[in-house]
Amino acid sequence: MAPYEPEKDTSEAGELRAGRRKAARYAVPIAVAGVAAATIGLVPALATSGDPDLPKVTAQELIEKIAASDTQQLSGNVKISTDLGLPSIGGMAGGFGGGGSADRGEGGDEKGSAADPKSKLMELASGTHTLRVAADGPDKQKVSVLGDASEYSMIHNGDDVWAYDSESNEAYHAKEEGASSKHDSSKKHDKGAKGEEGGPKGLDGEQLPSTPKEFAEQALKAVDDTTSVKVDGTAQVAGRDAYRLVIKPKQSGSTIGQITVAVDEKTGTPLKFTLTPSSGGAAVVDAGFTKVDFGKPSASTFDFTPPKGTKVTEADEQHGKEGHDFKGKGDKGAGEFGKGDLNEPKIIGEGWSTIAELKLPGGQGLPTAGSGDVPQDAQKLIDSLGDQVDGKFGSGTVFSTRLINALVTDDGKVYVGAVTKDALVKAANDAH
Repeated sequence: MAPYEPEKDTSEAGELRAGRRKAARYAVPIAVAGVAAATIGLVPALATSGDPDLPKVTAQELIEKIAASDTQQLSGNVKISTDLGLPSIGGMAGGFGGGGSADRGEGGDEKGSAADPKSKLMELASGTHTLRVAADGPDKQKVSVLGDASEYSMIHNGDDVWAYDSESNEAYHAKEEGASSKHDSSKKHDKGAKGEEGGPKGLDGEQLPSTPKEFAEQALKAVDDTTSVKVDGTAQVAGRDAYRLVIKPKQSGSTIGQITVAVDEKTGTPLKFTLTPSSGGAAVVDAGFTKVDFGKPSASTFDFTPPKGTKVTEADEQHGKEGHDFKGKGDKGAGEFGKGDLNEPKIIGEGWSTIAELKLPGGQGLPTAGSGDVPQDAQKLIDSLGDQVDGKFGSGTVFSTRLINALVTDDGKVYVGAVTKDALVKAANDAH
C-alpha cells in the first residue's frame, strides 16, 4: 500500500522551514534559463507508471531527504512544456530577450548572436521541449535543447561557458568569473553546490530553474504557516521509485492549486515537479525526467570546440555594443524616465496571497480609448488583451495568465501576483 500522511500542522512549520533551508544548499548544478517563472505543463503519461510499495515517511523526513541529497553527477533527459494560457512565443523571443537573431540593426546588420541565451532560452516559456542534461560537480554542466532537426546547447566547463546553435551555426562564449583558480576550491565548491555559480546561467549572470530539483527548491522556499505539506502516495518516474510530496496553499485567492514533487526514494533527488492551477485543467508547471542516470558522465561530454565556419560572438564584445546603443537611445528619452521614477515594490499580504504594488514611471496608466495616445489599432490590441475593471481605486485593466495576474490602474499603479483577479481588485480598493 502506498504511504499516505495527513496534512502537516502549522506548529511544525518551523521544522519545515529549517528543512527547506537545508534543501536550498543542494541544488543540482544544472541551470538553463527558462523564465522567471518558467512554467511547465506535461501530459500525465510522462514516464510515470505504477504505484510502488515504499516504506512510509513523513513530510518532514522527506524534506530532510531532499536536503541530504547532494547530487553532483547525473545525466538524462528532461521533458518540459509550458501552458500559461498565452500564444506561443516562438520567434518573438529574441525581441523580448534583447539579443539573438531577432536583434538586427537597420540594413540587416547584426547586433546580436543567434546563439545568445537571452533570446534562445525564452522559447522555453511556451510549448513542449526536450532537454538533454549532464552534470559533474559545480564546474561542469551541459544542457541541450533538442529540436526536430537542430540542437541548442549550453556548456559550462571550468571558466568557460559556451552556447551553440546548430541551426545557424553560431556560438556565444563567455568567461564565468569566480570559477577560476582566483578563488580557493572550497569556496568554489560551496557556491557551486548552492547554485550560485553552478551551471550555465544564461551567460549574463541569470540562473533560473530547469530541473525538477531546482523547481522543487523554489517551492520549498514558500513553506510556512500558510502552507499545507504532506506525503501523498508514491509514483515511478523515469523507471525509479519515488515519493509524492504535495504542497498546497491554505489561503484563498491564490492561482496556485498545488505543487507535487516526485522525490527519488534512493537519492532524495526530485525527479518531477508539477504545478497545478487553482482554476483546474492541465498543469501550468511540470518538469520531469524521462531518463536519468546518477553515474559520472564522460569527461568528453563537457568538451566543446566551435565547428569549422562557426560565427563566434564573445559576450564582452556584444555587451559593449549593447551598452553603447542603449546610451545613445537613452539620451533621447532621458527626461521621461529619471532615476526618481524607479520605486521599490510595496508588499501586500503574506504567503501564497502576496501582492506587489508598484508605480509606473510618470504616474500614468495605460492609454485609454479616445485618448489619442496610441494608434487606434494598437488601442484595440491593448483592450483585447485585458479585462476592464472598476472599484474604489477608479478604473484599470487586468492582464491575466493561468498563473500570474496584474492590474494596471489608470492612475499608474500596478498590482501583481500569483493571485486571482478578484484578489487584485480587493488589494487596489483597500489601498485607496
